[in-house]
Amino acid sequence: MSKLSLIIPCYNEEDVLVKSYDTTSAVLKKLSYETEIIYINDGSIDRTAMILNNISSKDNTVKVIHFSRNFGHQAAVSAGIHNCNADFAIIMDADLQDPPELIPDILELREKEKANVVYCVRKSRGKESFFKQKSAKLFYRLINSMSEVKFPLDTGDFRLIDRTIMDRFNELREHGKYIRGLVSWMGFRQVPFYYERKTRFAGKTKYPVGKMLKFASNALLYFSKKPLLFAMGLGFVSVIIGLVLVVWYILGKIFGFVYTETGWTSIVTIVVFFGGIQLLTIGVLGQYIGVLFDEIKDRPEYIIEKKTGF
Repeated sequence: MSKLSLIIPCYNEEDVLVKSYDTTSAVLKKLSYETEIIYINDGSIDRTAMILNNISSKDNTVKVIHFSRNFGHQAAVSAGIHNCNADFAIIMDADLQDPPELIPDILELREKEKANVVYCVRKSRGKESFFKQKSAKLFYRLINSMSEVKFPLDTGDFRLIDRTIMDRFNELREHGKYIRGLVSWMGFRQVPFYYERKTRFAGKTKYPVGKMLKFASNALLYFSKKPLLFAMGLGFVSVIIGLVLVVWYILGKIFGFVYTETGWTSIVTIVVFFGGIQLLTIGVLGQYIGVLFDEIKDRPEYIIEKKTGF
C-alpha cells in the first residue's frame, strides 16, 4: 500500500488547528492509502505547540516538528520534506484556505496523468484584499518574465509531490529556498489542478506586506540575473549620456552656443542623476552579495527543538 504524507506548516494557528485537523483526518480516513500528517510548528508563540502535542498524543499518525524559533514558511516546508519517508506528500496550509476535501481529486489526477507533481492553481483567492490579489498577480508575472525558468501562474505551495521530487529536493543545499520555484526548476512531469481558494477559517494572515516583499525578493534573486543586467544597462546608458554631454559642451565652447557658468543648475542635476544610478547599481549588487554571504555561512536552514510522534 502506498503511503501519503500531509506536510502542514503552522505559525500561531491556535484558532484553526482543531478544526483543520478534524476536517483533514476525516478526509484521510476515506483514502486507500497509509496516511500520516506532519505538522511543523514554526516557532509559534501562542498555544499551537500545546494543541499539536495534544493531537499527536491521541493520533499515532500525527507527527510534529517543533522549531527552536520562527524560521519562516519555506524552512518549515523544507523540514517537512526532509522528514518525510512517504511515497507521496501533499503540502498545504493549516488555515483551510487549501481545502482538504480536494485531496482525493488531486490523488486521482496524479494517478491518471502519472505525474510527479500536481500543482494547484487558484482560480480565485477567496476574500483576500484587493492589494493582496493584485500584488500576487503582478509578482507571478514579474518573476516569470525575469526568470530563466517558467513558473505556473497563480500557484502557491499547495501541491502533491512524489518520492522522486522529494529525493531530488533533499539533495539541494541552498538555504534561501523558493520551493514552488525549485519544484518547477526540477522538471519531470507536472500537471495543474484548478481550484477555488477559500477564505481563512480563523486567525490572521502570516504574510503581511513586509514578509511578502522579502519572499518576492528572495524568489527574484535566486532565480534571475536580470536585475544585474538591468543595472549594467543603466550604467551603459549613463556612459552614453555622459559622452553626449561632453561632446555637446566641447562643441558649444568652440562654436559659442553653450555658455556655462559656475553653479549652473544642470551640473547639480547631472551629478544627482549619475549618482542615483551608481547607488542603484551598487544596491542591486549588494543584494546578490548578501545572498552569497548567507549561503557561504552555511548555517542550517532551521533548528529543530524536538519531534513528537516520530
